[in-house]
Amino acid sequence: MHPQSGGCLCGALRYQVTAEPVRVTFCHCRFCQRATGAPYFMEPIFEEPDFAFTGGTPKLYHHRSEGSGKMIHVHFCDTCGTKLVYTFERFPGLLGIFGGTFDDPQWLEWHGGNSKHIFLETALHGTVLPAGIPTYPRHATTNDGTPEEAMVFDAPKVVARP
Repeated sequence: MHPQSGGCLCGALRYQVTAEPVRVTFCHCRFCQRATGAPYFMEPIFEEPDFAFTGGTPKLYHHRSEGSGKMIHVHFCDTCGTKLVYTFERFPGLLGIFGGTFDDPQWLEWHGGNSKHIFLETALHGTVLPAGIPTYPRHATTNDGTPEEAMVFDAPKVVARP
């Protein structure tokens, strides 16, 4: 894999990854909806040693997750406001990148073996869930690390109104 780079809108913050993501998470929780302004957050997850800021120093916003009660740290540009990275108290050693901030976001590939949709209980109606991708009503694991059972659809599914 060739290193992949990305950054904020104004160019003050730059980063690089040197490995494929561990997984790609599509999060439909209310925090991610508010943080992105979108129906869900496309979040490639990387091991921290495979990521580096190559230009600038981000500001941090700290938020306590309503789901786990653990802290989420949002790394963002204090000039243009672009959010670039999440780090997690719950998942030490991992970080999530805001997928649209890559210079070429098309390099990312996801499929049933490396991705999942989480927090479907708050997914916006009309959201299309692809076939073959594991989905979960909340997190894929409980707070104590116990895996939850995934639902996998044979055909694309549209989230209905609650």
